[in-house]
Amino acid sequence: MANVISVSIDSIAAGGDGVGRNEGLVVFVPRTAPGDVVTARITGRGHFARGALRRVVTPSTIRVEPQCAHYTRDRCGGCQVQHMSYDAQLAAKQLIIRDSLQRIGRRNVEPPPIERSPKEWRYRTRLTLAMRRRGARWIAGLHSYDDPSRVFALADCPITDRRVVAAWREVMAADEYFPDAGELRGSARITAGGATFVMMGGTSWAARDQFSAAVPSLSALWWEADGDAPRRLVYDKRTDRSPSASFAQVNAEMADGLRDYVLERARSCVPTSAIDAYAGAGEAAIALASRGIPVTAIELDADASAWSGSRLALPSRAVQGRVEDVLPEVLPADLVIVNPPRAGMDARVTEILEAHAGPVRAVIYVSCNPATLGRDLSRMPSYRIESIRAFDMFPQTAHVETVCELRASGAIA
Repeated sequence: MANVISVSIDSIAAGGDGVGRNEGLVVFVPRTAPGDVVTARITGRGHFARGALRRVVTPSTIRVEPQCAHYTRDRCGGCQVQHMSYDAQLAAKQLIIRDSLQRIGRRNVEPPPIERSPKEWRYRTRLTLAMRRRGARWIAGLHSYDDPSRVFALADCPITDRRVVAAWREVMAADEYFPDAGELRGSARITAGGATFVMMGGTSWAARDQFSAAVPSLSALWWEADGDAPRRLVYDKRTDRSPSASFAQVNAEMADGLRDYVLERARSCVPTSAIDAYAGAGEAAIALASRGIPVTAIELDADASAWSGSRLALPSRAVQGRVEDVLPEVLPADLVIVNPPRAGMDARVTEILEAHAGPVRAVIYVSCNPATLGRDLSRMPSYRIESIRAFDMFPQTAHVETVCELRASGAIA
């Protein structure tokens, strides 16, 4: 049964919803800000409820007008906090990290310092969209936050580099040459060598050559067919052949600052050996190896692992595989850097690190999800937090990067 209630919003939850309380009921209301008084429609009753915003009765002083028309008109789920000032976004993310580490990780920490993004808008150098057939044509867009099954046609994305948006428009103009499918996904990215694109979905693509001819501004194209088939390179006209289809941070300027900080903290440990787990293209591993530190870079993505391996000289090396499978074989090491996906580390990885606390003197954990960071820290009680810093990699969203430096209990700081 649905009820409409009045609620004062006190804070922002990890997913970006505003949190308030009404007669002992904790209510999560998207698109609200701390200090708002709102009416919300809630369904069901228990200890927690999710509400749909009906009206902002008294707006918070930190509320601003969203710059993206899709944010309000289409209830775009790509951003969650565009309606809050940038300073308020940063403060909310600091509290999200603290609360996750205290509540889930059982670590007594203060809100960490947070580095501002050099750009609040147009910072994304990669944009992945869902594509849906609409009659004879296709649309590409994002999902509504309150209806994940719905995809709306994206006209522009103000947090995305205009060159990426332009690449997407060229791709969509060639939609008659898409793979044979009803649904697809695609990812456009800007690299030093130009715009690249990954087409995802379908089981056959007879018009690949026609598509390639119709998108002349693309410097490289990959296709990931449905099923277990490996990603295929259609063409790459770039000179550096970097693994553009593999994972990379979308905020390049912020990523540079984060990497510099990780390397600074890594060098402060004075390691004689290191492991870079979830290494991606191996930028951290390559930088450490250039300073004479033997590094093993572990990465599942074959293209990224091959790229880092071609740039690491013995005794450093790249090993392709899952971290949980490879890590026991490449230990011991003084320092382990981990940069897992949003799901965090596999339980086997935390078990291995906990069992090797001592020989592994330090762990530098780069996290894109405070909740899984807290969970993983709770599994590693033999490590204490030496330092922690946040980086706002994703302005206008509820996501935040955290660099947590851990030292084995008894290790000298």
